[in-house]
Amino acid sequence: QLQLVESGGGSVQAGGSLRLSCAPSRRTTYTMAWFRQAPGKEREGVAMIDAGDLNTNYADAVKGRFTISRDNAKNTVYLQMNSLKPEDTAMYYCAAHKRLLTWYERRSWGYWGQGTQVTVAS
Repeated sequence: QLQLVESGGGSVQAGGSLRLSCAPSRRTTYTMAWFRQAPGKEREGVAMIDAGDLNTNYADAVKGRFTISRDNAKNTVYLQMNSLKPEDTAMYYCAAHKRLLTWYERRSWGYWGQGTQVTVAS
């Protein structure tokens, strides 16, 4: 089993920034990702990053504003979120172990964290 612990969420004004962190319970070479889920909506993929070549993918809604990265030495994955908008308000989840090709679908991932809340005020 792999535990994922997210941190860094909070409340900010529109236009502000936050950095989320995800710490796996052991070293892993899994592809990692961030998802988010707003009340009444489906969980959606935000960004993913491979372990070896650090290839990344982003949802269109966050391209140019969010950056996913990983520090393999610290065994931590980050999501830098800039120019935040009220529509970015959601619970953000870390995911690991991509089992299917469609990275942006919830069913593609094997492990999940408990989530960290991000609230953006207008």
